[in-house]
Amino acid sequence: MHIKELEFRGISLRHLGMYLEELGGEKSNHSFPVCYNGGNWKAEILSEEEIAFTAVFKVNAVHIRFQAENNEILEELIIKFRKKTFRAGG
Repeated sequence: MHIKELEFRGISLRHLGMYLEELGGEKSNHSFPVCYNGGNWKAEILSEEEIAFTAVFKVNAVHIRFQAENNEILEELIIKFRKKTFRAGG
């Protein structure tokens, strides 16, 4: 089993879960770690925390562990997920 853990900041927990479902994941529970099974891959939303950059500017940070049968499947899943989480500055 190949595993990679990533952190995503500034994207709601609800949206991250929705993106995993759009990639074919099926949610199997509702408390941490929230598990999504996608056939030959699995993702677990491990935790969410709030990070304060200043007294006013705060964002959430969500930790997700991705697992797949082989490295090719894992990398393809992460590439697709990162495309959904990409935010252009402006």
